[in-house]
Amino acid sequence: MHNDNLYKGFEVELFTGSHNSHVGVSDDIEKTFSNFVKEPDNRNVEYITNPEKDYKVNYKNLLGPRKNLRKWLNKRELTIIPSSTLCFKHDNKFQRSDKNNVYHKFIQDKYGISIATSSVHINLGIDNVDKLFAAIRLVRCEASLFLSISASSPFLNNKFTNNHSQRWIQFPKTPNKVPFFINHENYIKWIDENIKTGNMQNIRHFWSSIRPNGPKRPYVLDRLELRICDYVADIDLLLAITALLELRVIYLFENMQSLDPLITSHFSMEQLIKICDDNEIKAAKNSLDAELIHWRDGRKLICREWIKNLLLDLTETAEKLNMTNLLKPIYKVLEEGNQSMNWIKQYREGLSIEDIMKYTIKEMIKTEEDSI
Repeated sequence: MHNDNLYKGFEVELFTGSHNSHVGVSDDIEKTFSNFVKEPDNRNVEYITNPEKDYKVNYKNLLGPRKNLRKWLNKRELTIIPSSTLCFKHDNKFQRSDKNNVYHKFIQDKYGISIATSSVHINLGIDNVDKLFAAIRLVRCEASLFLSISASSPFLNNKFTNNHSQRWIQFPKTPNKVPFFINHENYIKWIDENIKTGNMQNIRHFWSSIRPNGPKRPYVLDRLELRICDYVADIDLLLAITALLELRVIYLFENMQSLDPLITSHFSMEQLIKICDDNEIKAAKNSLDAELIHWRDGRKLICREWIKNLLLDLTETAEKLNMTNLLKPIYKVLEEGNQSMNWIKQYREGLSIEDIMKYTIKEMIKTEEDSI
């Protein structure tokens, strides 16, 4: 890896179950594996990787816990379900993973089963706070592109929802209006106000497409956390999305005066909030085929074309950092469709949701077995 590369870490949420139902075993998983933790709903579990610059190391860190979990699940005739929503027929009752957790009780009472989704949170290490908030502003403006590449949740409760990311449609973004943070001090003040008024229960209760992260939030920050992506079963694709994110941020740092939305957007910050929020919903509905509004000048363009333009802009930076090959899976998605689009195609051709998941699970297992 080049010295200019950033540290990357991942928070990976998974659904567990059989080939036709969701089965919650997160409590047992947490007791068995030190690197897995429970999510509020028992059908969800999460593992977190250590921050690394090298993509090959990140690949191993992403794959290893999944393979170990699969072995454990196999003994119980269970598996990992690759959808980002509860795709099989299920009881809409919330399944609490920790009866004694007060925060989990609050989540259950306020949001119910709408938070039962799985995703991948991508963290990029940025220890300069001015650069961090500039990166958060730019990536928020383009978060819909990352969602569109990753979309993997067209089904819910054994039905096609007509959305490509049902997860992002149903997930309760909180607080429902998030400003563009001008600087660190502005962010701290906003967090304090929202906790004081009860809009947020605590510092963790900030659920948006992107947010600052660090060892002592909101005061000590050292990374950007992109939270909008659906669960990505294909690790090569996940690393391609990460590479696109990393390259975009590095390119920003080299071109701050022309890329920071605070400086270069034709819109007010209030207008930009609406544009970005609307783009996220459009991407959740139609992903690569969505018509989006560009944050810089308001022109309309199809999401797929925007991503192509972005890749073109980053060509030189990717070559300089020897990262061109990492991006190949994105070109494949642009040509052949993302996970949701392929599942929808199979569904319209007559396959059941159960059959679609069975086939995808087989592909996941084959990839795991073929990997180092």
